[in-house]
Amino acid sequence: MHVVYPAVVAALLFSIGVYGVLARRNTILVLMSVELMLNAVNLNLVAFDVWLRDQLHGGQVLTLFVIVIAAAEVGIGLAIVLAVYRNRQSIDLDRLRELSEPTELSDPPSPNGAQPVATKVTTGGGPE
Repeated sequence: MHVVYPAVVAALLFSIGVYGVLARRNTILVLMSVELMLNAVNLNLVAFDVWLRDQLHGGQVLTLFVIVIAAAEVGIGLAIVLAVYRNRQSIDLDRLRELSEPTELSDPPSPNGAQPVATKVTTGGGPE
């Protein structure tokens, strides 16, 4: 088999992954798109390792390292997503632009229609 076929498939996979990272708003779908991009890299590593007839199989060894890194990335990424969901009740990336704690309203809405003032909630005893 010629090296062009796996290279084209890897380019398509990588392109789909880039589109998913740039266009999606759901954090889980962005993580899946990153995995697609890593799999495209793995396909290229193995294809060129076979095509160059490497005696040490460096491309295949490097692919195993990338798979281990990808598995760790998924575990840590999902843990972060779950922690964000517990705090914010959403995993929409557009709503998670600010990394500070969500603010709480200090006063109930007044009857004359004025907006309540948002205050910062502190839990520590240190100076700010």
